[in-house]
Amino acid sequence: MIKRHKTAKQLFSYPLYWAECYGVSPFLPTTREEMDALGWDSCDVIIVTGDAYVDHPSFGMAVLGRLLEAQGYRVGIIDQPDWRNTDDFMRLGRPNLYFGVTAGNMDSLINRYTADLKVRNDDAYTPYGVGGKRPDRAVIVYSQRCKEAFQDVPVMVGGIEASLRRIAQYDYWSDEVRRSVLIDSTADILLYGNAERAIMEVTHEMAMGKTLNELTNIRGTTIVRDTPPGGYTEIDSTRVDWPGKIDKIYSPYEYIPEGKCQTKDDSEDSDVMPIRVIPAPLRRGEKLDPDKTYIRLPSFEKVSKDPVLYAHTSRILHLESNPHNARALIQKHGKKEIWVNPPPIPLETPEMDGVFDLPYARVPHPKYKKARIPAYDMIKTSINIMRGCFGGCTFCSITEHEGRVIQSRSHESILSEIEDIKAKVPGFTGHISDLGGPTSNMYTLNCNDDEVQASCRKLSCVYPTICSNLNTDHSPTTQLYRKTRAVEGIHTVSIASGLRYDLAVEDPEYVRELVTHHVGGLLKIAPEHSEQGTLSKMMKPGMGTYDRFKRMFDKYSKEAGKKQHLIPYFIAAHPGSSDEDMMNLALWLKTNDFKPDQVQTFYPSPMSLATAMYHSGKNPLKPVTYKSEDVYTPKDAKQRTVQKGFLRYHDANNWKDLRNTLIQMGRADLIGNGANKLVPSADKDIQTPRRPKNAKPGQTTGASHTSNRPTMAKNAANEKARAKRNNNTATGRASGTPTNGNTAKRRKPKIKSR
Repeated sequence: MIKRHKTAKQLFSYPLYWAECYGVSPFLPTTREEMDALGWDSCDVIIVTGDAYVDHPSFGMAVLGRLLEAQGYRVGIIDQPDWRNTDDFMRLGRPNLYFGVTAGNMDSLINRYTADLKVRNDDAYTPYGVGGKRPDRAVIVYSQRCKEAFQDVPVMVGGIEASLRRIAQYDYWSDEVRRSVLIDSTADILLYGNAERAIMEVTHEMAMGKTLNELTNIRGTTIVRDTPPGGYTEIDSTRVDWPGKIDKIYSPYEYIPEGKCQTKDDSEDSDVMPIRVIPAPLRRGEKLDPDKTYIRLPSFEKVSKDPVLYAHTSRILHLESNPHNARALIQKHGKKEIWVNPPPIPLETPEMDGVFDLPYARVPHPKYKKARIPAYDMIKTSINIMRGCFGGCTFCSITEHEGRVIQSRSHESILSEIEDIKAKVPGFTGHISDLGGPTSNMYTLNCNDDEVQASCRKLSCVYPTICSNLNTDHSPTTQLYRKTRAVEGIHTVSIASGLRYDLAVEDPEYVRELVTHHVGGLLKIAPEHSEQGTLSKMMKPGMGTYDRFKRMFDKYSKEAGKKQHLIPYFIAAHPGSSDEDMMNLALWLKTNDFKPDQVQTFYPSPMSLATAMYHSGKNPLKPVTYKSEDVYTPKDAKQRTVQKGFLRYHDANNWKDLRNTLIQMGRADLIGNGANKLVPSADKDIQTPRRPKNAKPGQTTGASHTSNRPTMAKNAANEKARAKRNNNTATGRASGTPTNGNTAKRRKPKIKSR
């Protein structure tokens, strides 16, 4: 019998490595001098990261480094290396086990470029916020430099940049489908998601003498294979246009070594056992063991040329994201096969506590001295209480990275971290800046039934409605808020993580607690849009839920005697969003007296479902065929700008474009003055004033604008011209004197507007 709900080896149950005798280091070393001070002759693992090294549980290099240290391994950090040569990659010497490479807490391309592909000038994860300290596609560059520095040392890549590129993926920055980053980086293995389980298993296996080539079935890993493993059933999902009558497919992988009997032998090596191939439409007819089944995706070569197959592939990937029923995936890249093992089993609460209770210094490495690191300043007094998100928003990559199963810490662990903050964070004033994670109010919320969860393949637990099997009881969160406020020395606990208001309205007591004690006047929420057509492509609730939450918010704010406001966030140019949708959203904003200041345009991040819509024009939320639903997406730069302009309908800089668009839409009735108009008529545009002004001392013009003020060169030219006019008595007009010789007042000089 197949056990449906998967379990995993306890995270901290591995035997300690021999180097645990060195104990805990104040900071993981970043130089040979620091290694010498610790008495190390070498590192067992070296982590290369695109971020500055901050020893804090919000920074991935610190979490995995401290976790490995707790198991007895000597871990070094190479932070923000100069990638133009190999010198920095050799500064800690040769690692005994492997290099671990990550671009950092953010994707290097999203970190460097805006949604409009403009270069950002800053980087929040760098000292002083300086931009350009990491290369584009940092995982590829760092990995290749590690290989150049030490050819025989295995390289493991991970973090969000690698995680979102584990198979062929659409790349917005080059406008093409790129190969798996595992191929381009020449790395040996890729860890996706929050990788504690995978990195522990891989590291211990390697410490016992195994090579990465032998570690083929570890959950949460992606590897390169020459051929699929034997003894599996392959579900062939490489097509979307299967004919009506489908026959079983002959397996091209079937191979029986010479001398072997054609009948199955229990002693037969699984690597050479035949592979059975089943066309995808026939898979429902058989009960297959998921542990011995994989799904063949369309090859890189096919998805790079056929957007429909790309959308189909994206749908399969997301349907195989539940760790309790997901099957392995395989995708051909040329002559190689990318093999994606099922997702890791989520951490249990004691394991989460163990990860966050590690001895973090909670400050940046001392080598940065007093340099400000903006990302650290933002999170130094915030606390992660959970991981994962079951919302399924199509434009978001959290689910692809952290999964849909919520992993929560205990109250005791969270309260202990507050004490740690009080003791270690310099200048702590008693303000906890956040209790949250991917969302603020999914803490402890999960499926009520293990068996249901084990078989579920829904892309969201809250869309189109909240699942009846989902626990929506917020009381553990409410109790946590009360406990944190009661800690001695804590005067304020803010909630800054995103709020799922569609869940919050299910628990009025939670909303009362939040509004009364944890909102500092403004609460940010994200309806994202007002129109149902676009919301359906986002998998977001309708505005009726927003209205319900706003009534509760206003009610409890009034009861608390506080004047507070909601700040809604919206996205322009999302797949499915037409100009008419954006116009209606702008009208909703004006009706509700919202004038958004900071607005965002849809950013196609790798592997998200909305990115598949953007690239393919198809809807992967439903089965994809060549005749299935088409999705309109604004891609033209001007149209994206116009849609963004609708969100800032109140900005005079957008009025001209909005008027032109409204006229083209046949909605010129929205142009003019009045409450029922969206933008004013052209005569209200900002114009340069033409009022003449008296000249100031030293000026020959009354213009007061800086650009019109005379320079020394202008003064010299004016004096020369004046002398010339005075000598010209033929006309008598240059100096302003009438030709009849009568004295008259000098006219004020005419001012030419510039």
